[in-house]
Amino acid sequence: MSESSGSSGTSGRLLRLLSLLQARRDWPGGALAERLEVSPRTVRRDVDRLRDLGYPVRATKGPDGGYRLDAGADLPPLLFDDEQAIAVAVALQTATASVAGIEEAALRALATVRQVMPARLRGRVDALQFTTLQKTPEQPTVDTAHLIAVGSAVRAHEVLRFDYDAPNWTGEERPWTPPRRV
Repeated sequence: MSESSGSSGTSGRLLRLLSLLQARRDWPGGALAERLEVSPRTVRRDVDRLRDLGYPVRATKGPDGGYRLDAGADLPPLLFDDEQAIAVAVALQTATASVAGIEEAALRALATVRQVMPARLRGRVDALQFTTLQKTPEQPTVDTAHLIAVGSAVRAHEVLRFDYDAPNWTGEERPWTPPRRV
């Protein structure tokens, strides 16, 4: 295993460690050491450095022990790779056109994400802006409260029951007969 020396090696390794911890719920210490090409002792020291920076890393001892990045009281800086940053930006753009009630917050979040992006990614996001959903008067939107209610029910493994509502694209009610289910 090659131990990186110097602060630039340590900083880069800490960013890689943080990225790994964000990508997977639990990491055995040995697996992290192998991925980072360092010793388990170096992983322990790097986890301590992340904790000093405010990242809530939980360690479990024993043969099945490892590390987990817990949710913290404060949101520490997030680390996204290029594809994740673009996905977040596209999701925020889409949310402004398709989810009612969060348009302003999504636009503010998009501006924040875009501001810290490297120029090469900003260009890609700006190019995608023309291909994502553009809100039109006839396009239906999803109410945030309904979206949260359905998501919560699914997460709780609850059975959902609903009736069909058949508005046309302009929002007016029209007669409609639901299909027969056999």
